[in-house]
Amino acid sequence: MIKSEYHISKMDCPSEENMIRMKLDGLPVIKKLDFDIENRNLTVFHSEEDKEILYRLESLNFGAKLTQTSSIDVNEVALEDSDVQSKLLWSVLIINFAFFVIEMTTGLISKSMGLVADSLDMLADSFVYGLSLWAVGSTVLRKKKVARLSGYFQLTLALLGIIEIVRRFIGSEAMPDYRIMIGVSIFALIANGICLYLLQKSKSNEAHMKASMIFTSNDVIINAGVILAGILVLLTQSKYPDLIIGSIVFLIVVKGAFRILKLGK
Repeated sequence: MIKSEYHISKMDCPSEENMIRMKLDGLPVIKKLDFDIENRNLTVFHSEEDKEILYRLESLNFGAKLTQTSSIDVNEVALEDSDVQSKLLWSVLIINFAFFVIEMTTGLISKSMGLVADSLDMLADSFVYGLSLWAVGSTVLRKKKVARLSGYFQLTLALLGIIEIVRRFIGSEAMPDYRIMIGVSIFALIANGICLYLLQKSKSNEAHMKASMIFTSNDVIINAGVILAGILVLLTQSKYPDLIIGSIVFLIVVKGAFRILKLGK
C-alpha cells in the first residue's frame, strides 16, 4: 500500500473536500482519502503508483502539490464506511437546500439581493453534496454529465442575479428590509455551523483527520457579510450596502459554478 500526502492551498471548506472526492472518484487504485481541512492537507492511500491522482488534483486549480510518498502495511489502513459518509452527505444536503429555499423566499420578500445571492451559494453547496451522493453506485460518465448541467444552471442563476443588481443600482428601488436580512442570515449562520459540526464529528472517527475550523468556511463569511449589510442598511438608510454585498456573493457563486463545471471535464 502507498501513502501519498498532498498540500492543497485553496482547500478551506467541506464543499471543496467533496469536489476533490468526486474528482478522484473512479480511480480503482485509491483505497481511502483522509482530509485535514484545517491544515489544507490530503492523504491518499492507493494500491500502486498512478500519476492520474496528481493530474486530477491539479486540474481543480486548488494549488495541489505532492509533499511526501511512502510505503505502508495494508493493515494500517482502516477503510471508510460509505454508509456513514452517505448519511452525513444527506444531512448537510438537506440543511443547505432548505436554507436555499428559505433565503431565496425571504430575499425576494425583503427585496434583499444579499439574501438572494447567499441562497444561491447554499444551492451551490447542495449541488456539490448532491453530486457526491449521485456518484455513489453510478458511473463516472453520468456523474460528469450531471456536474456540467448543475454548473451551467448555477452560472445562469448567478449571471441573472448580477444583471438584477446592476438594474437596482441604476433604478430607484425600495430599501431592503434589514430586519429580515439580519434574522435570516443569523439562522443561516447557525445552519452552516451545524453542517460543519456534522462533518467534524464524522472525521473525529477517522485517523489523520482534523476538524475544519468554522471561520475558514466561505459560507460563514458570506453569512456574516449579509448580517453586516443589514446593519449598514439600518445605519445608512440606503440600499447600497445590500447591493454591494450581493455583488460580492454573486461573484463567489460564479466562481463556485466554474468549479462545478470542472468536475464535468
